[in-house]
Amino acid sequence: MQSRHIQNIAIIGAGTIGSSWAALFLAHGYHVVVSDPAPDAEANTRALIDSAWETLRELGKVQDETFLGNLRFEPDLQKALENVDFVQENAPEREDFKISLFAKMDALLPEDVIISSSSSGLLVSRMQSQCRYPQRCVLGHPFNPPHVIPLVEVVGGEQTSEETIERAIDFYRAIGKHPIRLNKEITGHIANRLQAAVWREVMHLVNENVASVQDIDAAMSKGPGLRWAIFGPQMVFDLAGGRAGLAHLIDHLQPAIETWMDDLGNPRMTPELQAKMVQGTQQVRENQSFESLLRYRDSHLIDILKSLDKK
Repeated sequence: MQSRHIQNIAIIGAGTIGSSWAALFLAHGYHVVVSDPAPDAEANTRALIDSAWETLRELGKVQDETFLGNLRFEPDLQKALENVDFVQENAPEREDFKISLFAKMDALLPEDVIISSSSSGLLVSRMQSQCRYPQRCVLGHPFNPPHVIPLVEVVGGEQTSEETIERAIDFYRAIGKHPIRLNKEITGHIANRLQAAVWREVMHLVNENVASVQDIDAAMSKGPGLRWAIFGPQMVFDLAGGRAGLAHLIDHLQPAIETWMDDLGNPRMTPELQAKMVQGTQQVRENQSFESLLRYRDSHLIDILKSLDKK
């Protein structure tokens, strides 16, 4: 099957993720059609894209201001998929819904159009199970917000072709993403599992009244989180081992680290723990609005990304 040149992209399912993807694709000059049946979807999507556009401009990602005019909105799925070369799906995270949606899109699209899912935890093998051309279905899971965070996780299902995986990786890399390939499917993929592992321990620490939610958050953002923005955990530990690297660290600290691992908690989100987590988070917010927190997050993400680009 000959690779299709990608020029027209369909975003199926708007919301924060779909709108963020749309802004990124537009900034790189693609023609983008967004489809979502919700009555207020178009207005909300355009507002989110306008906000993301400011961030993309500051990051130097907007190749031409006129590209914003390459956006159109089409609530009808069949019309939205006409003449598109790539589909980024962002529908509700329900397996039955996605299986049905993938089958509908598969029936409407030429065989060589990739259908890529933003699903944060579902398996491609299930989503592609009712498709005529399951070989063109793949996962392209971004990290929120996709127009800012470089990471995208790519993995195929049981029936996905190697060509589809390679084409998806090449496409995401061409728009400035950092694609990583999973060798096999796993629920939650990689990044969300890492997040879940840390959050599980946060819940345990809160439940055990070890510290306040505010201080636990600070322990991450003012400590390991700063290093993890530069290197992953493996490289951080390798550097911690000095010139001898990870082998030295393991020889000297592994017994101690294993005692920490053995003591990690496995809490359940009881109503009492939920109340403590929510109340503690409100204190972290310090009465700041959702919008102000987003601006704070994005402005600092921009600073971090610009700093990393200098290396």
